[in-house]
Amino acid sequence: MTSKQRFLAAINRQVPDRLPVTTHHVMPYFLRKYMGGISNDAFFDRFGLDPIRWVFEHRPDPSTRDYFDPDHTPGYLAPRWVVSDNWRITKTSIPDPQYLTERFTFHTPKKNLTIVLQSNDYTSWVTERLVKERDDIDIIASFAPKPVCDVESVNRIAAEFGERGLIRGTIICFDIYGQPGTWQDAAVLFGIENLIMATYDDSEWVHAFLDILMKRKLHFVDSLRGAHIDILELGGGDASSTVISPKIFDAFVAPYEQPIIDRAHAVNQKIVYHTCGGMMPFLERLAAMGPDAMETFTPPGMGGDTDLREAKRRIGDKVCMIGGFDQKEYFASGTPAQTRAAVRDCFEAAGQGGGYILCPSDHFFDADVALLEAFGDEARACVY
Repeated sequence: MTSKQRFLAAINRQVPDRLPVTTHHVMPYFLRKYMGGISNDAFFDRFGLDPIRWVFEHRPDPSTRDYFDPDHTPGYLAPRWVVSDNWRITKTSIPDPQYLTERFTFHTPKKNLTIVLQSNDYTSWVTERLVKERDDIDIIASFAPKPVCDVESVNRIAAEFGERGLIRGTIICFDIYGQPGTWQDAAVLFGIENLIMATYDDSEWVHAFLDILMKRKLHFVDSLRGAHIDILELGGGDASSTVISPKIFDAFVAPYEQPIIDRAHAVNQKIVYHTCGGMMPFLERLAAMGPDAMETFTPPGMGGDTDLREAKRRIGDKVCMIGGFDQKEYFASGTPAQTRAAVRDCFEAAGQGGGYILCPSDHFFDADVALLEAFGDEARACVY
């Protein structure tokens, strides 16, 4: 099988020729520090992993007067900004002795909204939330552009990539620092602690907020028909069982995620639901939303709670499972033999009958190259 065929067989819960093996986003920090700055494609070749090509191809809705920001240059995992005369984005540097700190201002006719990000060599994080007052969501509803998929660009990339591997995208995120899931996007914009408290103090407002974000995502999903994307990511760690209760999941997560999954299926797209954190109490709830795959099945050593064998027993006949590998334990320390044993453990726990893709449980930044070699080599030896 080609890598693409191998991936698709697993996603369709079929049995491939061998265990598909890959990783989540390949972090620029790792490539710079350990690999001499090689490309993502070269990384996959170097370690014999099944490649993924991420696509973030969207464009202004041609039925509007929205346009690409002429002053914005996209960065890592950052698509071009879509703006309008009523939704302009400016960036201001803030002096800080330790971190790159930047304030982004959204200029609208009624009110300006601001968000502050900090960054280091590893990653970025939010230090000032965009949504500060209840009526800020009305500004988003009134003025935020609703980009659509650039199907032609996606298909050109897919054709060039061919059988090399998986074409993977995401449901559209909010500008600057959003994430694919509706609840997750809201958590980024308002703060997860604030959002949880608001579900008790002002549930009507939370529902209105989530509905605004969901409708923007549905608008994007409707534009995906004909796009040659193999799978699209939805979800986020703030919807995990180590963050929220089942009651909150049932009331505020599933009602705003399942419609996106259903709409994606209606335009012949597949969804992987990403939950980096606790999953075991939510397994059936997550699977009931109807995603084609679920990830990340984070083990306890990485802050999750996954028993991979038990997860396979409970939902392995409903979704493809992606992840489950402890990259902290077996990429950064130990021996190649221990890494190989961990690969075999994952294969024996979740690989039987197909429907499983071996992958670290989310990103990694530091890793021993010899352990990565052992990871890929052992996985390729896991033959059905």
